[in-house]
Amino acid sequence: MFGWLKSIVPGRNNIETRASASGFTAEIMAAREAYISGASGVGELTAAVQSCVSLWEGAFALGDVSGTDMIDRRTMAMIARSLALRGEYVALIGDRRLIPAADWDLSTRDGEPKAYRLSISEAGGGRTMTALAAEVVHFRVGADPVQPWTGQAPLRRARLTAGLLQAIESALAEVYDNAPLGSLIVPFPESPEVDMETLGRGFRRRRGRVLMRESVSVVAAGGPAPNTDWKPSDVTPNIQPAMPMEAWQAARGSILSAFGVLPALLSDQAQGPLVREAQRHLAQWTLQPLAMLIGEEAGRKLGSEIMIDLMRPVQAFDVGGRARALSTIIEALARAKEAGLEPAALNGALTTVNWGPNDGAA
Repeated sequence: MFGWLKSIVPGRNNIETRASASGFTAEIMAAREAYISGASGVGELTAAVQSCVSLWEGAFALGDVSGTDMIDRRTMAMIARSLALRGEYVALIGDRRLIPAADWDLSTRDGEPKAYRLSISEAGGGRTMTALAAEVVHFRVGADPVQPWTGQAPLRRARLTAGLLQAIESALAEVYDNAPLGSLIVPFPESPEVDMETLGRGFRRRRGRVLMRESVSVVAAGGPAPNTDWKPSDVTPNIQPAMPMEAWQAARGSILSAFGVLPALLSDQAQGPLVREAQRHLAQWTLQPLAMLIGEEAGRKLGSEIMIDLMRPVQAFDVGGRARALSTIIEALARAKEAGLEPAALNGALTTVNWGPNDGAA
C-alpha cells in the first residue's frame, strides 16, 4: 500500500522489475493458446483425418476387455478418439466407471505424475478437483523423452503434412466457391446497354437449347471489323498445371500413414485381400500396441490384470489361411497320437514353430 514511499527514499534503487516477454506469464499464455487452437491446427477437420479417427474409434469400440468392468465400449471409443486427436486421455477412477477429464494440470517427480488438477465437464458447467496419480488413469501415445508425462497426436508429429493437406483442401474449396466455373464470355457487336441486358436475360435458364441471335458488322477505329462467327471464351480457371489432385493424394497418403492406415485402403481399386491386409496392418502394428499400453496403465491403477484384444473382434487376419492352419494342426495332432508321441515331445515340436505354450510369440 505504501510502496510509493520507497521511490522517494534517497540512494535507493528505484528500478522496478517486471517479467519480460519470454517470462513465465507469456509462456503460460502461449501454451494455453496452443491448447485452445489445437496442437495440430485445422488439419484434423479434413475428411482423411476423420476417416482415420473413425477407424481407431470403431476398432477400440469392438475390443474385448477382460479383467475389469470399468472400461465399457463407450469409454473405449472415447479413448480412441482422444488419443487420435489429442494424444492423451485422462480420466478419474469413479465407483463404477472412468470419468473423463476435459482439461487437466499435473505435477511430476522423476518424470512420473504425482497429482492432477482435473476439470470435469457437467451439463450446467464444469467442476475442478484435485486427485492423486493413483486415482487417475492417464493414457498417452507418442510420449517424448523430454516430457514423458504428455502424449502427442499423430498430426502433431506430422505438422507439415497436415498443414499441406489443409492448405490444398482450403485452396480447392476457395476455387470452387469463388472461381467462375463453367462461365463463358460471348462476344457481341457494339449495342446499347439496354439491348445487352435484354440479350443477357435471354440466355438464362436456356439449358440444352440452341439460341440464335442476329449479328452485324462493327465499325470502329476507322474501319470495319471482319465478319466472324460468335466464338465464346471459357473463363474457367485452369489449375491442372499446379497438380492439386496429385499433391492432395500424396498429402492424404502421408496422413493415413501417420495414423497407421495403409493409403491403398481408400483407393478406388482396392480389392478384398488388400482391404484385409490393410485392416491387419492397422490392428497389429498400430492399435493393438496402444491397447496393450492402455491395459498396462489401467491394470496398474485398477489393481487387476487387464487385457485388451483388438485382433479377434476386428478379424484382421486371413480367415481362409487360419482355417487351413487349423486343419493342418488337427491333422498333425492326429498323426502324433497315432504314432504314440508323448505330450511333452509334441509341445516341444509345436513350440519350435511358435504354436505351443510359452513359445515367445506375440
